[in-house]
Amino acid sequence: MKWLLCFGLAVTAQAHVISMSSADLRIEGNRAAWSLRIPIYEIQHVKTPEQTLLANVQFTSQGVTARVRDPKCAPDTQDDSFKCTATLEWPLPVEELQVKCTFHSVTVPNHVHLLRATLGDKTDQAIFDFSQTEARMRFKPPTPLEVFTTAFGSGFARTFAGGATVLFLACLALAARSRREFLLLGASFFAGETIAAIALPLTSWSPAPRFVEAAMALTIGYLAVEILLLPTAGQRWLVAAVLGGFHGLATGLYNIATGYNPALVLSGLISSEMMLLGVFGALFAWIGRKLGANEAMALRVVSAVLLVVGLGWFFLRLKT
Repeated sequence: MKWLLCFGLAVTAQAHVISMSSADLRIEGNRAAWSLRIPIYEIQHVKTPEQTLLANVQFTSQGVTARVRDPKCAPDTQDDSFKCTATLEWPLPVEELQVKCTFHSVTVPNHVHLLRATLGDKTDQAIFDFSQTEARMRFKPPTPLEVFTTAFGSGFARTFAGGATVLFLACLALAARSRREFLLLGASFFAGETIAAIALPLTSWSPAPRFVEAAMALTIGYLAVEILLLPTAGQRWLVAAVLGGFHGLATGLYNIATGYNPALVLSGLISSEMMLLGVFGALFAWIGRKLGANEAMALRVVSAVLLVVGLGWFFLRLKT
């Protein structure tokens, strides 16, 4: 049962850990110029993306949804992106804007969309993902409570945005050979993740999302090798810290793109990761007692599956 659970997580892991798009909206009176940019590899599976993308975003002012005029979409081979532009119109001048965006339903489930809007000398922005599909843009500074709940909530939700983080935390719990090592592995992973996420925005390095995704894929494969081929190896906590650093790069890129308070995002992220890791630790301990002498064989089977998943994911990211 233990290996079946991890196998199911491996199958459901999403290939795109870092899936983001951005748009700018410049409003003048009752009209607005909208421009969207999304990586081409995020919509390779989408039929008629120029229609599908426009159908999954709506802009409403004073109860009236904007009329879309002159929509144009085309790939830009210079930066491997797909770009769309359009003019939006409402009957009356815009004061506030209600936006609904469901790009995650047509790209990948963990897709994040960043919208920046300008109204005169006022600006606002909104983040959309599977946990938040609607936002009200009021073009005035958010309250401290709104700042906290938005950033903390986005970090908390990122753990569950795709199967990759869930899978890795399950594998981390699986790699622990004792309760003491379980606590040490968790603390080391969170420390490495936090340091990388905080340090990245402070440097001039801007790793490509594909590189980060490929590196995260290898973290699963390497951990599988540790479990499968080095069952008695020491200092596994150090491995967890290094692997956590690669996961922290993804969070660092997210913080840079969204502009959210990094401390709040990390607080939400680590809170959900600690909760999930604790659930896996308790569950695996219970299953291990049920398996008894068969636990070692099940562990080897799971490790082999994880190695195949990690390497397959790695080469997939290199290809796309």
